[in-house]
Amino acid sequence: MPSGNHVPPPETSTPTGAPSWLTGDAAAWAAPGAPPTPAPPPTAATAPEVPAEQPVPNGFPEQLVAGAGPGSQPVRPAPEPAETAAAFWNTDTAAELGGQDVPVAGFSDGGAFADVVRPKLAAPTHGWRAAVYAMTAGRWNPGLSEAELRLKEQVRRITTPLSGPFSVAVGSIKGGVGKTTCTCALGLAMAEYRGDRVIAIDANPDAGTLGDRLVGEAQAGKRTVRDLLRDLDQVRTSTQLSGYTHLAGRLRVLTSEQTPELSEMFSERDYERVLRLLSIYHELLLTDCGTGLVHSAMQGTLRHADSLVVVGAPTKDGASRAARTLQWLATHQDDQGRFPYRDLVRDAVVVLSCDRQSRYVDDTVIRDYFASRVRAVVELPADPHLATGDIIDLDALAPATRDAVLELAAVVADGFQSRTHGLASHGFRTDHADRQAGMR
Repeated sequence: MPSGNHVPPPETSTPTGAPSWLTGDAAAWAAPGAPPTPAPPPTAATAPEVPAEQPVPNGFPEQLVAGAGPGSQPVRPAPEPAETAAAFWNTDTAAELGGQDVPVAGFSDGGAFADVVRPKLAAPTHGWRAAVYAMTAGRWNPGLSEAELRLKEQVRRITTPLSGPFSVAVGSIKGGVGKTTCTCALGLAMAEYRGDRVIAIDANPDAGTLGDRLVGEAQAGKRTVRDLLRDLDQVRTSTQLSGYTHLAGRLRVLTSEQTPELSEMFSERDYERVLRLLSIYHELLLTDCGTGLVHSAMQGTLRHADSLVVVGAPTKDGASRAARTLQWLATHQDDQGRFPYRDLVRDAVVVLSCDRQSRYVDDTVIRDYFASRVRAVVELPADPHLATGDIIDLDALAPATRDAVLELAAVVADGFQSRTHGLASHGFRTDHADRQAGMR
């Protein structure tokens, strides 16, 4: 009998036979002998109780019994059988189901997390943005400047991949317009940013100055293309080949013979033999051509070129000679009556070297003329460092000149994927296995 003055409520029967104060889940957790909790007084808004005979569907805890009113008690779902859950995750169970992957609704293969990491701005390296970034220890990053974004895009283009050796010929029928300077700057830029091997070749039969502008006159004459031709059949590895070339930064350089009598002997066949060997160990080959379009070595250079750079100037004579160069190439016929260089001209790049410039010349007319006939036109500004005629250093160039050099390299690299002839079409060793065999 209960002690004290506590009087239990009267026993009233329910549809289940349980007291009215033990309804819903209360009977499941009430401890034996514990005093019962009085039920709240009924109100008009209280919904009728659900008969125990009505089946209770499984569902989330917030789900109400089907057919119950808004005041019904939530029903906790029955636990999912362990063997059912295992079928989603256990590979043994999946194998029993026919060896097929069992799809799990609501789950993906990880693609949903592709954007989970917030983008991080690149750290600026120049100007006030770099100063602010350093002063705040990186807590405030104003982002890259327009110049830095331009450099980033230029580097992306310069690093366009190559599927095999690629030959670029740099030439003009007029001397003194900066053809060798352009070759040097282009080669240095390509070698600085690309991960593959780049080499510049001096094919000028008139004692060219490519070596002078890259490694210095004294060093350039120690090993020349004539030495390589003499020992060509003995070169079997890249290490042996490096003994005949020079290094300017990351750019390899093959200089020409400085004795006029011997340099004149550099023929089309000699150039082709050298090019065939160099293409085994290098991906990008830049050739500084002479001024004679009908010279034997020049014919070999053009025949194996994948891309052409013609150098002129924003002056009347400099522009007309560059135009004459392109016109001769576009209209030249071979022995079969074909025009072998028309595609080369259509995809050519014209460089206007602004060392010679006059305010009396409308350079807009010159740019528009070439832009309508070739793939791209690049202006190379006058620069005090280039005007000295000494060894070229990209870091010593004025910002505008360096930007123009990188733009030239990017424009040339834009044509890497549009090869129409050149080394690959003439049976040069472009197969990966052959190249690896040659490098051993």
